[in-house]
Amino acid sequence: MKKILVTGGAGFIGSHLCERLLKEGNEVICLDNYFTGSKKNILHLLENPFFELVRHDITEPYYAEVDEIYNLACPASPIHYQHDPIKTINTSVVGATNMLGLAKRVNAKILQASTSEVYGDPTVHPQPESYWGNVNPIGLRSCYDEGKRCAESLFINYHKQKDVRIKIIRIFNTYGTRMNANDGRVISNFIVQALKGENLTIYGDGKQTRSFQYVDDLVEAMIRMMNTSEDVIGPINIGNPGEFSMLELAEKVLKMTNSTSKIIFKPLPEDDPLQRRPDISLAKETLDNWEPKINIDEGLERVVAYFKSVL
Repeated sequence: MKKILVTGGAGFIGSHLCERLLKEGNEVICLDNYFTGSKKNILHLLENPFFELVRHDITEPYYAEVDEIYNLACPASPIHYQHDPIKTINTSVVGATNMLGLAKRVNAKILQASTSEVYGDPTVHPQPESYWGNVNPIGLRSCYDEGKRCAESLFINYHKQKDVRIKIIRIFNTYGTRMNANDGRVISNFIVQALKGENLTIYGDGKQTRSFQYVDDLVEAMIRMMNTSEDVIGPINIGNPGEFSMLELAEKVLKMTNSTSKIIFKPLPEDDPLQRRPDISLAKETLDNWEPKINIDEGLERVVAYFKSVL
């Protein structure tokens, strides 16, 4: 049994990770300030004697004896991270510093949940880990993009300068049950709008593309990454290379929900990437032939059923 700390553990991805770590026989401390996380996501875990829930903001130091840390805490959708940009940057940068300090003190292994947003609006497609990105440092999205880029730099330098055992993954668009209905992410937006009979909103001409991975595939990759040998530090892309235009996705959701909603178009927000697809050859090579198992149709069916139950 390992003692594992998960920051952002009551969030969409964090709650799935906590659940899996407990199933594997670990003791889990879940830290969350409930800015985007919710107690509802982890209610079913509270009866487990090896699960501990702590209300805490990682911009403040935290002390605990742990073996591993998964650093997930940070709002990840534009609606939430643009609500308080300074707070978003501090969560990424000060939060990473605090967690790296904890890892150094207790000699814990620490994984940073970075993001495909470090590539910005990419000029290289698909994006390999060697690509440095195309990010506007003063744009609307910079509080998130640059915060995560800085966090990666902190992790690398704590590793080089202080011998902290680190792992960095770059997470591409992820969806699944327990997504927040109002977080502005495209899959939750489309499904909720379709189920309510509202117009599906596409920003831009709908030709921009994204690649979507189901949350279970991501959690599997995170755990495999944490268990790699000490010399594997990343960054490693974790995503599903299946690429769809927003228009294709909207039509798929309409068909799956039997919705009579119409598709409407609005202007594309500033710095919104036109294409995004991971090169996952490094992940396959490093993480025991890991690759996404759940295709978009199966994943969407699960999420449609989930939103039907919660709306």
